[in-house]
Amino acid sequence: MEQFETEIAIPETLPLLPVRDIVVFPYMVLPLYVGRDQSVESVNEALAEDRLIFLACQKDPTDEEPDPEDIFVVGTVAVILRMLKMPDGRIKLLVQGVKRGKIKSHLDSDTGYRVNIEEINDIEEQENPELEALLRHIKEQLTKAVSLGKPMLPDLLAVIESIEEAGKLADIIVSNLGLKVEEAQEVLELEDSMDRLKKVGEFLTREISILEVQQKIMNDARGEIDKSQKEYFLREQLKAIRKELGEEDDFMVEMDEYRKKIKKCKMPKKVNEEAMKQLDRLTKMHGDSAEATVARTYLDWMIDVPWSKSTKDELNIKEAKKILDEDHYGLDEVKDRILDFLALRKLKKDIKSPILCFSGPPGVGKTSLGMSIARAMGRKYVRMSLGGVRDEAEIRGHRRTYIGALPGKIIQGMKTAGSNNPVFMLDEIDKLGSDFRGDPSSALLEVLDPVQNVNYVDHYLGVPLDLTNVMFITTANYLDPIPPALKDRMEIINIPGYTEEEKVQISEKYLIPRQKSDNGLDDYTVKFSRKTISSLISGYTMESGLRNLERTIGTVCRKIGRKIAEGEKKKTFLVTEKSLEKYLGPEKFISDEELKDNEVGTATGLAWTPSGGDVLYIECAKFKGKGVLNVTGQLGDVMK
Repeated sequence: MEQFETEIAIPETLPLLPVRDIVVFPYMVLPLYVGRDQSVESVNEALAEDRLIFLACQKDPTDEEPDPEDIFVVGTVAVILRMLKMPDGRIKLLVQGVKRGKIKSHLDSDTGYRVNIEEINDIEEQENPELEALLRHIKEQLTKAVSLGKPMLPDLLAVIESIEEAGKLADIIVSNLGLKVEEAQEVLELEDSMDRLKKVGEFLTREISILEVQQKIMNDARGEIDKSQKEYFLREQLKAIRKELGEEDDFMVEMDEYRKKIKKCKMPKKVNEEAMKQLDRLTKMHGDSAEATVARTYLDWMIDVPWSKSTKDELNIKEAKKILDEDHYGLDEVKDRILDFLALRKLKKDIKSPILCFSGPPGVGKTSLGMSIARAMGRKYVRMSLGGVRDEAEIRGHRRTYIGALPGKIIQGMKTAGSNNPVFMLDEIDKLGSDFRGDPSSALLEVLDPVQNVNYVDHYLGVPLDLTNVMFITTANYLDPIPPALKDRMEIINIPGYTEEEKVQISEKYLIPRQKSDNGLDDYTVKFSRKTISSLISGYTMESGLRNLERTIGTVCRKIGRKIAEGEKKKTFLVTEKSLEKYLGPEKFISDEELKDNEVGTATGLAWTPSGGDVLYIECAKFKGKGVLNVTGQLGDVMK
């Protein structure tokens, strides 16, 4: 710290430099950056005269052109020690406070600011026990603050230890405490040095309290410090500092973010009121409490539900028909129903979406048909499997009183879709269960009723959600297990098994090209004749759907791929009826034509399934009996 050997003569008028966010004290050395035109002129005037300038803090730091009433009256006369012009036009100064002063009047100037000032002389107390005690107390307080972690230069501490004047000690300490502008200005304006030193003692006591809290947090966190505890410690430390500085903390910033997101969601009036009510409750809680976590999760779900977001329907009937025909062969009844709905949607915008139920054996394309419908309509697609669902809460959600509560799968699906009008596939509705946790099929009654689902209420959210724009599609293998009340709400569309001719067409258009691609045969020509496909269907598969047929075609493709990997040079492979046995082994199913003749050791029976009936051929043995009917093998179970 530079000191002046002689007393500086201070003139009555000086250039004024308004400073922001800092109060300059006597004996204080600090750098200043000057950029405003009038301030630069004031600096130039000071440099042209005796390098003295009056530094006063402005009340509003954002004010670019402060008026006289916007500047504090009491300031500090300072001497410019060094000056450096910056490349961007600003000036960097190194100044040292010399003496406290008061603005008597502002002088008119065509260039920079200029003021008429009056020096303020310290009212020093005579040496007495009270002054000595106060000086010792302040120095001890400062030493304690430094020991608790207050940053202070060692050279400065040595200088402070040697000071015996109350005013000088107060000025040097207060300039290094980092006080707010209002507090520092209050100290600067006190003329009595004892009063000034007492005020500094109050600020030192407060600073020590903050440092002790900081030290306590540090000691508490030192026991088992891992990543989460370190983060907690830093948050608590930041919170304590911000509380003392009167700044807004992260929790309130987070609450403002929630408020903006809720407004952006454009929720219905009742929903918005509930969301704002929960947000108000959250603002009154401690940010790290368990209740606050529950409230945050609830608000996150409320924000994520697409209350007002929707996708625009593609109402081009010809294009939709083209997409449906591309993805599926046959299924004319289903395609007609979808095209009818799109045509009605084009004529009447507010028509309610139908609740369709695709019923049929496994493998006929019920689930994949839902994806095609979504693509044809330009809607988002969500699939939810109901197989094995036994808990009603999985559909309608848990109440928020339970730990780990979540909304039901309907709300979760809507969040995943991100729109309020997706195609929602409820798969395997015939496999719903029920037990002591409730009946999920009853919970679906409201969801799948076009009249009731305008106000669907999930137990977790507790507010109504309009599901009338959602196109629900359900699938089932059998209609019998579906409760009558639930079945009544759906439009049943039966998808029967495919005929052999349809299977041949589907194999040529979809299955063979897909399996070639999946098994790395895109660069090779693999041909199946129609007779080969028919033999493959009748001799190696027996099903209503297409899953086993596609798997069998995949087996043939893998065998061909193995040949290529072993060094086969051919680019074209023709799969014939004769080569099927080489790829797949002997036929697994014998055609009915070959079993028409009576055979020794064979009896016939009849079987019925929802997919169709069949004739059973059972091997049997004839022997002399005792007049008693004996059922052997599995025939009894089959006939049941």
